[in-house]
Amino acid sequence: MDLLIYFAFPIATIIISVVLQKLLRNPTLVAAFVFAVFLIVTFTAFDESFLIATLAYTLIALVTAFIVDRLCPNNNQEEDDETDTNDTTCGCTRTIPTFNNYTYRRKRF
Repeated sequence: MDLLIYFAFPIATIIISVVLQKLLRNPTLVAAFVFAVFLIVTFTAFDESFLIATLAYTLIALVTAFIVDRLCPNNNQEEDDETDTNDTTCGCTRTIPTFNNYTYRRKRF
């Protein structure tokens, strides 16, 4: 049982935290999810003394998700461009001259 608590659960927490961070992109949400899962496991499979380990696993998940967030920046610029409604540029640097020396960038269709 000690091998499960001290070795298997922390390794599984790190792996799950990396995957969830890549999916959710929010370290706090990852830690909250891990805490909720281990809290359910605490009262269904173990006793109340496992609650200390649950807090430790939550801290491990938060630190792991934060490290993954900093080391692997978000490269999905297209998703960010689609959600930004105030951005009128398409990302290209070519400008089209118009009347009265006013320039604008072509919009993406």
